[in-house]
Amino acid sequence: MTISHHREHPSSETDTASAAARAIEPERAVGKGVTATITALVLSAMIMILNETVLSVALPNLMVEFDVTATTAQWLTTGFLLTMAVVIPTTGFLLQRFTTRRLFVWALLLFIAGTVLAAVAPSFAVLLAARVIQASGTAIILPVLMTTTLTMVPVAYRGTVMGLNAIVISVAPAIGPTLSGLILNSLSWRWVFGLMIPVAAIVFLVGVIAIRTTGETRKAPLDAVSVVLSAVAFGGIVYALSSIGELIHGAWIPLITLVVGAATLAVFIARQRTLQKTGSVLLDLRPFAVHNFRISVAMLMLLMGTLLGTVMVIPIFLQNGRGISVLTIGLLLLPGGLVQGIISPVIGRLYDKIGPRPLVIPGAFILAAGQWWLSTVTTGTPLGLVIAMHVVFCIGFGMLMTPLMTTALGALPRELYGHGSAIMNTLQQLGGAAGTAVLIAAMTIGTTTAAASGVAAEASVVAGTEKAFFVGGILGLATILCSFFVRRLPDEAPAHQEPLEATERVDA
Repeated sequence: MTISHHREHPSSETDTASAAARAIEPERAVGKGVTATITALVLSAMIMILNETVLSVALPNLMVEFDVTATTAQWLTTGFLLTMAVVIPTTGFLLQRFTTRRLFVWALLLFIAGTVLAAVAPSFAVLLAARVIQASGTAIILPVLMTTTLTMVPVAYRGTVMGLNAIVISVAPAIGPTLSGLILNSLSWRWVFGLMIPVAAIVFLVGVIAIRTTGETRKAPLDAVSVVLSAVAFGGIVYALSSIGELIHGAWIPLITLVVGAATLAVFIARQRTLQKTGSVLLDLRPFAVHNFRISVAMLMLLMGTLLGTVMVIPIFLQNGRGISVLTIGLLLLPGGLVQGIISPVIGRLYDKIGPRPLVIPGAFILAAGQWWLSTVTTGTPLGLVIAMHVVFCIGFGMLMTPLMTTALGALPRELYGHGSAIMNTLQQLGGAAGTAVLIAAMTIGTTTAAASGVAAEASVVAGTEKAFFVGGILGLATILCSFFVRRLPDEAPAHQEPLEATERVDA
């Protein structure tokens, strides 16, 4: 599906038409076909992203059933992130080579196959393989969603639609523990996957019917060396970051892997710069030349780091430090996730009217305030106050996610949308892995130090939690610093000032 835009010179007739266009809802402005396509992609991406954190509160059950250690069980999350980091860099090529419809079909089939395998997994190794298959589908669908939004939605309504996309990126990981907590309260962990299968199947059928695209692809060459370099570089870095806590116990493999991954990344970058001249690049790095892309992506890495780190630390604090049940933990995290879901579309509409800076700067302050407030928790902190701390953090996060995604990708020329989306999503996975590793490592160090000094077990966990969110507060300060460098896009105009004249052509 393609959309062409043309602007008319001001006149009384066009003023009237513009007023009418501005008055209608964004869904009508972008066209029913586009709305159906994006809706199918949003629903599928939300189901898939839930899987990043859906097992966080189920790990104890899995450790018992498969007789594995906590470090081994954590690979069900680490493996998911690792696969995402390996596959996403190739999506710049995939978006050129295949249509949106075909990529959607393959992504959903991979995810459904992985989910079915996870639900019946007879061993831990099979369950881990299932998670890898799930993540492969997820890695494809995210860049497809972002690129489709940029190419099909008029600029005047881009923020609004990105607000819906932000629900997928930010809210789904936040409500993952809530969902699994509710399921585990009365069913086995297998139902966490079993209940997703019919939902994913329905979304697949809806998408196959709704997504109609043209055959606008090109036979882009695939550089196999770049694929290998990308897998080693990004996979190695994510593995090292996810395992960095092992350094505390004297393991050097994560550090060696980080060095190898970083060195391979340098080779990968050099090769991409060379291939750019021949048009056979796997991941075009030109988006980094754009100021708003660089600064927004840096902030998105900090955001995903604090989000996933927070989602991991709070359940540990509540379960081990306060003795709260899994179900209650899930319910305590729910308000924050709901708040993000409610404000993300609102922030998107505000973005269309006022641009990024009036949202990003206060959002960064609120996010940091939430992290610093969480660092004050004690064994006697009322649970209602813990919920309030988490909600404040989620409000700040919600105010940042939509403007930053829209500003980062909207600053790029059309031909770089696919590569920009691949870069952004890859670095978000790196940021998420780094943030989780750093906060968990800080928590472990704080807990170990407190326990060594004779502090009771629960109190030592609380001490570790304070250290973790102290680090989160520092990440929040870095986010504040970056927020002042976000600029309004030069060609960006508020929705109430910009006339929308669009014609839509749909080819099956």
